[in-house]
Amino acid sequence: MTERRAICSGSTLEEHIGYAGAVPGSTGVDHSTSTTSTMIRELHAYEEFEQVDELFGRIWGFEPGSRPITAGLMRALTHAGNYVSGAFHGDRMVGASVGFFGQDSTLHSQNTGVAGGRGIGFELKLHQRLWALDHGISRITWTYDPLVRRNAHFNLTKLGALPVEYLPNFYGVMADAINHGDESDRVLAVWPLTDPRVEAAGRGVPYLPPVPEDAVVGLADDGDRPVEGRTDGRVVLVAVPEDIERLREEDAGAAKAWRHAVRDVLGGLMGEGATVTGFHRRTYYVVERNT
Repeated sequence: MTERRAICSGSTLEEHIGYAGAVPGSTGVDHSTSTTSTMIRELHAYEEFEQVDELFGRIWGFEPGSRPITAGLMRALTHAGNYVSGAFHGDRMVGASVGFFGQDSTLHSQNTGVAGGRGIGFELKLHQRLWALDHGISRITWTYDPLVRRNAHFNLTKLGALPVEYLPNFYGVMADAINHGDESDRVLAVWPLTDPRVEAAGRGVPYLPPVPEDAVVGLADDGDRPVEGRTDGRVVLVAVPEDIERLREEDAGAAKAWRHAVRDVLGGLMGEGATVTGFHRRTYYVVERNT
């Protein structure tokens, strides 16, 4: 399951976050964070994992028996030292994140879901970053759907993460209300936690990649339809649709056309060794050939 942020915009800055006291049984450094309305903390009780399970069910609309992460699995993950956190407005859980250790000093963030409230997704990721650094982890990875503009903007511009691999139909057929009927192409995003770009993003400074005047448009958005262009420039701009989730409901043919066009152009460039350097004007991936 890809990371999902139902609400992912916001302008909460790192200096606005306060730090609570240490939790008994933790490493001694508690990364609970709070604003005037939201508290984010690690979760340890089975009843809390059941709340996460219910929250994710409301966000994704899983079919019966198809939930990829259960309360029991979250219990096992945290018992083995992995990461589960929740965001709360008072006693009400409004967001959660689940991650596990990967290779080469990595935390892989499997699910991040937010049910309401501006900036909570950003605060969850800041909490996750602090937790990872305290555990000697130098980077966080996750997958996301490259067609979803707001997630691309959030991941690349607000957080300073970058896609490093295109993964066609990575999860196969997914039985949830958001992805149902679409192939599950994903990109793997890497978040190098001590990179100056990422540290600046944590202070609320967005990452805006340079785009040269001679950049060419490899894929454009023309009235909700993908239009392929040139990919022979040193820097290629690859558009994604304004609202792929609306298209899935209203025009399945257009949604499928976008899936295959982005796979061919963005996936093709990345497969040739080109590097995604950012997201431009909330519309285009900026892709630079390494030649």
